[in-house]
Amino acid sequence: MTVNTTHTLTRPERPAVIAGTKPRRGCAAGDAVLAYLRIQAHTLNTLESAVRADRFDSVHQMRVATRRLRAAFRTFGQIIPPGDSEHLTAELHWLGRELGQARDAEVLAAHLRESLQPTPPELLIGPVQARVQGYFAPRRAAARAALLEALDSPRYTRLLTELDRVTAGPARGPLAGAPARDVLPAAVRHAFGQAKRRMRRARHTPAGPARDAALHQVRKSARRARYAAEAAGLAEPGKQARRFARQMKKVQSVLGDQHDAVLARQAARDLGIGAHLAGENAFTYGLLQEREHQYAERRQAEARHVWRRAARPRHRRWMNTAAG
Repeated sequence: MTVNTTHTLTRPERPAVIAGTKPRRGCAAGDAVLAYLRIQAHTLNTLESAVRADRFDSVHQMRVATRRLRAAFRTFGQIIPPGDSEHLTAELHWLGRELGQARDAEVLAAHLRESLQPTPPELLIGPVQARVQGYFAPRRAAARAALLEALDSPRYTRLLTELDRVTAGPARGPLAGAPARDVLPAAVRHAFGQAKRRMRRARHTPAGPARDAALHQVRKSARRARYAAEAAGLAEPGKQARRFARQMKKVQSVLGDQHDAVLARQAARDLGIGAHLAGENAFTYGLLQEREHQYAERRQAEARHVWRRAARPRHRRWMNTAAG
């Protein structure tokens, strides 16, 4: 699979504020959260044509928008009550899953090709590149066909309609009218607390698949805390919230690398089995599997250091000035 970089989409460090969405200084929590939701809804809508055209990175960006929306609904339940968002959150999960299947096949194929690049020619035994291509190409094609079918479905149209309705407001949760500077930091603190508990649990989980699964849960919690902080960054104290979001992004990134390596290790094993059954030498796939194992171990060790830096009190002090 060749990745087309001709039409690369630029991805900002934090969500851009579209015209008319930036909340005023000293705004209510409901105004800030609705502004964040409208930004993500706008992103979701504008990326659809790029996804249909198979533009580079568009699936990833659309998937991120769905995740940001889901994270906001889950984190700010006292602002947008579950009764208003529960069904929409489930539908966003469906859309994210469709996007994820297309994205994951693309990422894993690129990951394995990159892992093969430094391999000396004498260790590339058999049609390795062709087998990697043949393994992922039909998976990506099937995932893309399923994604386009989802985007053409009445279910997707209903999702967009419901999203427009909810983001139009008003926010009806019990804390929607309270000052954003009091409510949003407390919500971010709660999201960070979940990530902290999961990291502690992962550290005490025996090495192997169980720890890999535990670290994946840490990654999801760090991502949720990051997106919550991004939403808080639209209000006060914005600068501190955005700094914290960048710290959580670092945690999310290194754990994402670790998770990709775990999946690539399994794919290398499957490729090796397929090669063996076809009468080919499976040596290179064993080499690749071990390489991915070592890479996952390094990213796991790095994650502990990145987490310690991200969790420093100076990055979290702004959360404790709020009520709640």
